[in-house]
Amino acid sequence: MLTIEIEQEDDGRWIAEVTALPGALAYGATAAEARSRVAALACRVIADMIEHGEPVPDGASTLFAPA
Repeated sequence: MLTIEIEQEDDGRWIAEVTALPGALAYGATAAEARSRVAALACRVIADMIEHGEPVPDGASTLFAPA
């Protein structure tokens, strides 16, 4: 499982980051909006990594289970 870190900026915006994925951060007007945006971005980053044959972070391996 990947961890989302979230904090409020001085200007009132919220920023969320998936630290295991460099560059995966997103802003939102609320904590929930920032969390939702960064989760969607993390899925896109992981999909791109898989598509290019790059290793994914350990926590990302729990997103999928063999059928």
